[in-house]
Amino acid sequence: MLRFQNIQGAWKETGQCKAPWGVTEWTSWFNIDHPGGNGDYERLEAIRFYYRERVCARPMAMEARTTDWVAAADTGEVVHSSLEKGFWCINREQPQGRVCSNYHVRFQCPPGSSDVQSYWTDWNEWGPCSTTVCNDVGIQVRQRKCVNTQPMPLLLVPACQGHHSERRECSNPPCTAKCQLVCTEGRPSEDCSRCTCDDHVLSGEVHSVTGVPVAAALVSLASQPKVIRARTDAKGQFRLLGICSSSSTLIAIRKEKFSPITVSTTSNTTGLSWVWAVLKSHPEDKMRYEGGRVMFCCKATGSPTPDKYYWFHNGTLLDRKVYKYEEDLVLWGLKPEQSGQYYCKTSSSAGSIKSSPALLTVIGKTACNSTPETHLIRLPMDCVQPGTDSMHYNAGRCPHNKCAGSLDFDMRCSDETSFCCGVQNMESRIIDCGSYSLPIRAVTQCSCQKCLQPTVLVRGRVVTADNDEPLRFGHIYIGKERVGTTGYQGGFTLHITPDTQRLVVNFVDPTEKCIDTPKVFILDKKGGSIYHDVKVMRKQAAIDINAGETNSINLGEIKGEDPIGHLVIPPNSFHKDNGEIYEGTVKASVTFIDPRNITTAAAAPGDLNFVDDEGDMLPLRTYGMFSVDFRDETNKEVLGAGAVQVFLDTQHVKMQEHIPKMKLWSLNPDTGVWEEESNFSYTTTTGGHGRSKREDRTFLIGNMEIRERRLFNLDVPENRRCYVKVRAYMSDKFLHSEQLEGVVISLINLEPKPGFSSNPRAWGRFDSVITGSNGACLPAFCDAQMPDAYTAYVTAMIGGEELEAAPSSPKMNPNIIGVSQPYLDKINYQRSDHDDPALKKTAFRINLAKPNQNNLDETNGPIYPYQSLIGCENAPIDANHFRFFRVEKDKYEYNVVPFEENDLTTWTGDYLSWWPNPQEFRACFIKVKIHGQKEVMVRSRNMGGTHRETKGKLYGIRDIRSTRDMREANTSAACLEFKCSGMLFDQAEVDRSIITVLPQGNCRRTGTNSLLQEYLIKHPPVAQNNESHGFTMLAPVDPLGHNYGIYTVTDQNPRVAKEIAIGRCFDGTSDGFSREMKSDSGVALTFSCPERKINRESLFQRLQTNPGQTLSQMARNMRESEGLQGLSTQMVAYPSEQRSRTQSRRVSSTTRRRVSMRTQQRQ
Repeated sequence: MLRFQNIQGAWKETGQCKAPWGVTEWTSWFNIDHPGGNGDYERLEAIRFYYRERVCARPMAMEARTTDWVAAADTGEVVHSSLEKGFWCINREQPQGRVCSNYHVRFQCPPGSSDVQSYWTDWNEWGPCSTTVCNDVGIQVRQRKCVNTQPMPLLLVPACQGHHSERRECSNPPCTAKCQLVCTEGRPSEDCSRCTCDDHVLSGEVHSVTGVPVAAALVSLASQPKVIRARTDAKGQFRLLGICSSSSTLIAIRKEKFSPITVSTTSNTTGLSWVWAVLKSHPEDKMRYEGGRVMFCCKATGSPTPDKYYWFHNGTLLDRKVYKYEEDLVLWGLKPEQSGQYYCKTSSSAGSIKSSPALLTVIGKTACNSTPETHLIRLPMDCVQPGTDSMHYNAGRCPHNKCAGSLDFDMRCSDETSFCCGVQNMESRIIDCGSYSLPIRAVTQCSCQKCLQPTVLVRGRVVTADNDEPLRFGHIYIGKERVGTTGYQGGFTLHITPDTQRLVVNFVDPTEKCIDTPKVFILDKKGGSIYHDVKVMRKQAAIDINAGETNSINLGEIKGEDPIGHLVIPPNSFHKDNGEIYEGTVKASVTFIDPRNITTAAAAPGDLNFVDDEGDMLPLRTYGMFSVDFRDETNKEVLGAGAVQVFLDTQHVKMQEHIPKMKLWSLNPDTGVWEEESNFSYTTTTGGHGRSKREDRTFLIGNMEIRERRLFNLDVPENRRCYVKVRAYMSDKFLHSEQLEGVVISLINLEPKPGFSSNPRAWGRFDSVITGSNGACLPAFCDAQMPDAYTAYVTAMIGGEELEAAPSSPKMNPNIIGVSQPYLDKINYQRSDHDDPALKKTAFRINLAKPNQNNLDETNGPIYPYQSLIGCENAPIDANHFRFFRVEKDKYEYNVVPFEENDLTTWTGDYLSWWPNPQEFRACFIKVKIHGQKEVMVRSRNMGGTHRETKGKLYGIRDIRSTRDMREANTSAACLEFKCSGMLFDQAEVDRSIITVLPQGNCRRTGTNSLLQEYLIKHPPVAQNNESHGFTMLAPVDPLGHNYGIYTVTDQNPRVAKEIAIGRCFDGTSDGFSREMKSDSGVALTFSCPERKINRESLFQRLQTNPGQTLSQMARNMRESEGLQGLSTQMVAYPSEQRSRTQSRRVSSTTRRRVSMRTQQRQ
């Protein structure tokens, strides 16, 4: 039996065996066995049985790797190999109870080896050395035989090339000599490496950097690190026998999740620190021409420092000897087949972590198609093109993809400049709307240009989970660095570098009323900002406990239900930072995030993921989280605690298969990743904690120490995973061209009750994803056996606004929901108002039934197997998916220069661009109050006013329907966007845009804000406002405020700027935010829009009330109509101006009566 690393020479010799045929070739990889049972057996005989024609009769060499592409020599496992038998690994031979890895093998064969009829057998073992004298040199011999594969006469069989025997020198070990080591104390050890004292005991203690005793640490001699000499006890103490007191012996101490340390026996320190590893730089997407070169970079820091890097291409490990990489990977002479995903994996003695993948695209000379693709612009409701009846116009656009431009230097980790397909030329066109025309700037040519680099922002508001009270002046940390403070209303804005892959932000309440909450934020790499509504939990009120007694604290306080579990803290377990035992009264606060309360899901810290031994980030399913805060009663100093026990009541674990996999985790606040603390074991107690009085109860017990980390989790890794496809739309028409990007879709996995029936109050996981150009795919737990084993609660939000889900009542319509039958019934889709119309319509709930790949109805979404992420992301628009849409249905925006606000890279520099600066977006709104029984559409027509390039030209149109004020009868108001005045894209001259506000209907202006009117007079030129049915002004240059009825917000993302301005406009303040219209605050214009009254009775009504008179009147009208026809023939020969006034009045009156009569008859 040999360890694989000790037979490198044998493998090297076999791999370099010279073949008589010169050039050789490798077979494909074979994997016919798995490491279950006794081990992994890749026998050559079995491989030949399954793959007869793919392995030559006489392989020249063999290579073995794990399925993770780690060479067998690097695994440290005990393996065996033979070119005649194959490769095998036996589980019981592995050290420390390990199990063999899953290996696959390949063989090296000569070309055309199937025609070879003679070959050499394996070499025999080396014979004995020709000399037996110690320290002497002799000769060894080994032999092999030439055999043939076919029964042919010996003379006709080709002879084997080469020699049938080999010789080599051999030597015997030197003659035995006595150990020369002189020991002042004790005696030399058997290997003469050190002095040993049989009657001496070395005692020591192991503490963490904070002074906390470290239990179960492994102690060994530095010269023999694999031989465990002792383990530390609960107090961190250990004893070593045979270590002399007068010698300076190096002692090695290690423990999982701690950084190993080597100390001398004369040293008085044996401190250990936490192990941590963070990837500081990830490889970035690159695009190159064929034949070029590229460099990917990956850098990790940690304790201990990562010492090995591995690079993968499309999941396959790259050969280090071929590519000669470390943390940087350089590829030369690029070919199209080298396109794909590249990522790095770094490892140390503490474990492994993987980077995010980077996409390499290798292209030919055609970098960007000059012909624009089709892009349909929706026209105003009153614009119908004659002859087509189409309400859309093809304005063209350049594809949203990167291209390979001309770099000044192409061997940087991050390209200084990225190139994208952009607009080269545009032309002005006129759209015929029938009664009027619209100008538009259409794209005619695309080219490869420098990409617009948008600023990445993270915005949001931090509030408490129970009553939405803002976290005022809270501290914001990224890592150890404080980067900001929340505002009075809890708002915050963070500027993030574009290369950020994973953003972990920690919110800390300086008043200590709320728990510290680390959040992992998702980012929109297309630019701009994403709005996050952050929830934090209030701390549980502190109780006084005696540090010298055993204390028990419940986890979970749901009225009428038992706690999830409880903490048991033994006496004298509390300690200060310096390790000193604390003996006084402890102020103890334990805050439990209970999954039985669905309102706490948004307050979950981190993102419920962990990193496995292979460096993959995998999901967890929680049974509860808790934050601990122990303090000295007198000076409020934070205390730690050792040997704390966590009891989890198994009655709350509804899935029995989760019980043996349950673990205790702690949150790393720097990475936002949960790390394992301990496993659980079974115990049965008599008498219950909490409200249950049953005699026997089964608990899971876990052990932990409370040190630097204060957030803990009761979780299990869950491998039953799927993806859910969701799209968001501008309206309930669900048009493909009106998909919304940048919408935050959140999915909460709900916990089942016994029997797998869903419990809408309990949750197990919380995930969020941002929609792109093809929707979003959300990770979720699912089950293939029971459709309702897992359920999900899904919501959507953009800029603080909740979107509405597709309705499920009064009858489910597959065409509206977006999922076909019969899969829809299996999923059991229900919007949140399905049973109660009074509830919100902003969420839906589904069963997470894993699709059956043998059922055609379930292979087209909206739920995809976990392995089909690419299929989910690339699913066509007609594939099954769930839908959300914006509640503001009657809203329309038209830009002469098309621009997609959810993708800042579509911005075009043009004088008529609505947004003149792609790095700063200024949104302007005016508040219009409507007196009337119904809501009305209000339009702003925005023209160039003072700039020589835009004067008299249209920028765009905005339509919005007024919103009813629920507190005031017959009153509504509209927050109407208009084109802000200011510098245009050339930053050379200001344009005072001319704004015309036009309510659509029977409206007249009854009031104008006096402050706004005064401002416009003092800042000429002043627009004429002679017409009472509208209002015209030159837009203010200054950012006014709610006192003027004008709301202006500047931001680096247009969507965020508009949402903030709308929120202030609804609220009628300059710093508030509301989604309920307050029509009595902050108004600029007031219109009266009464309904038109119908005073004349219809023909049917007059026939019922006075039939005789009505019939007589009808007869007179008919006679007058006949006379009018004769009269009209006489009028042809005369100019109209010669008609008499009397005749004109008679004709007009008669004509009106005739038209009225015909109208009544049609009724």
